[in-house]
Amino acid sequence: MIMTLFVAFVTTLFYIFGQASGYGISFVGIALIFSGVTSLASYYYSDQIILSMSNAHHIQKKDNPMLYRLVENLTIAAGMPLPKIYIINDSATNAFATGRDPEHAVICFTTGILEKLNKAELEGVVAHELSHVQNYDIRMMSIVTVLVGTVTLAADFFLRSMWFGGRDNENKGSAQGVFILIGIVLALLSPLIATLIQLAVSRKREYLADAAGVLLTRYPEGLASALEKISQDKEPLEVANNATAHLYIANPFKGKDFGNWLSSLFNTHPPMKDRVKILRSM
Repeated sequence: MIMTLFVAFVTTLFYIFGQASGYGISFVGIALIFSGVTSLASYYYSDQIILSMSNAHHIQKKDNPMLYRLVENLTIAAGMPLPKIYIINDSATNAFATGRDPEHAVICFTTGILEKLNKAELEGVVAHELSHVQNYDIRMMSIVTVLVGTVTLAADFFLRSMWFGGRDNENKGSAQGVFILIGIVLALLSPLIATLIQLAVSRKREYLADAAGVLLTRYPEGLASALEKISQDKEPLEVANNATAHLYIANPFKGKDFGNWLSSLFNTHPPMKDRVKILRSM
C-alpha cells in the first residue's frame, strides 16, 4: 500500500513539476519509471543501502559467541529464522533492525551497546529489535527511509531547475504560472510532510516493539534499564543521519529531546521517560 501510494504521489509531483518547468506531461512517464524502480530497489535493497550508510560489518558466531547465542536463543523462543548480525564500530550505545521480512532480516549493534549493557539489558534490546522484525516494521521503515529520500531529491531537483530556468521560461502563460506556484509550495512542503509521517509512524512502532519485546523476554526491567542507560549516554552516533535515525532503538543524535508539542513532531523517537514508565507498569 505504501509503495502504491508512493508511486501515485511521486507521479503527481512530477506532473506538477513538469507543467511548471515547461516540459508538460512527458515528466509523468519519467516519474512512473523513476518511482517504480525506486520502489522495487527500496523493497529488495534498502537493507544493504542502510547497512552501507551505517558502515556496519557482518559477524559470525566465532566473532562474538555471547551475542550470537543471545540472538539465537531469542529467535528460537519466538519461532523466527535467525537474522544476520552486524556490528558498527562506535562507542555510542544503539542498535537497529532492517530488512524486508524475517527471512531477510538484519540486526545491527554498536560496539558501545555491547560493552555498556549487562546480559539482561542486552537481551531486552535484542528482543525489541526482533519484535521489529516479527512485526514487519523493518520492511515498512526501510522502504519509507528510501522513499522519503526520493521525495526530497525530487523536490530539490525541481527547485534547482526553477533557479536555472525551465523550458519556455520567456513565454509562460497564466496556467503555467499557477503550476509554478503550486510546484514551489509542494517542493517546499512535500519533504517536510513526508518526514513528519515517517517520524510519526516510527514513534508508534517503537512503543509496539517495546511491548512485544517484553512479551518475548517476560522481563520488562531488562529493557527499561537498558533504555535508561542508553538515554544517559550522551555520545552521538557518528554514522547516523536524518534518513536512518528513526531505525535505531533510541535517538542517535542525543541531546535533542524537545519538550513542547510542536518540536516533538520532529523527534525520531517517543520520549524515553515515557517508554520506561510504560515498561515498568507492565
